[in-house]
Amino acid sequence: MPRTGSTRSRWTALVRSAITLLGAALAAVACVRPCVADGPVLQTYVVEGDAIPLSLTGNPGDPGRGRALVLDRSSTCILCHSGPFEEVRFQGDLAPSLAGTGSRWSMSQLRLRLVDASRFNPQTIMPSYYRVDGLASVGANLRGKPILAAEQIEDIVAFLATLRE
Repeated sequence: MPRTGSTRSRWTALVRSAITLLGAALAAVACVRPCVADGPVLQTYVVEGDAIPLSLTGNPGDPGRGRALVLDRSSTCILCHSGPFEEVRFQGDLAPSLAGTGSRWSMSQLRLRLVDASRFNPQTIMPSYYRVDGLASVGANLRGKPILAAEQIEDIVAFLATLRE
């Protein structure tokens, strides 16, 4: 058994630390997007400027399903945003109105805003609906899982693009 403070004990500690760091590095490399345990496989995407140019699913979204998602309080859109939704009695006032969204941003720009709104404002209260890494204050049961599936993102993008006025 090496004595405390001996050269051998210092080398043993150094080797153990190096092995631990190597293991962590290998785990990080193996866990490049997508890295979701027990959750849906995230689609890869490329950010170009202020947009994600390609659909997350390879298919266009359905505006009807997107409208239903925006108005469903469980998706949280209508809790913060308002818009041209006369049938919804209580709408949010914490965030900008969704009216005219399709005139202000392209579908590619809307997609990035939904995937990761913090790219535009690090202090935003809007959740990153499809990003799972580098987030703070995420409940243990939700870690590694996006709030919305890729198909839902595309449906909401398709709907928001229709809001031209």
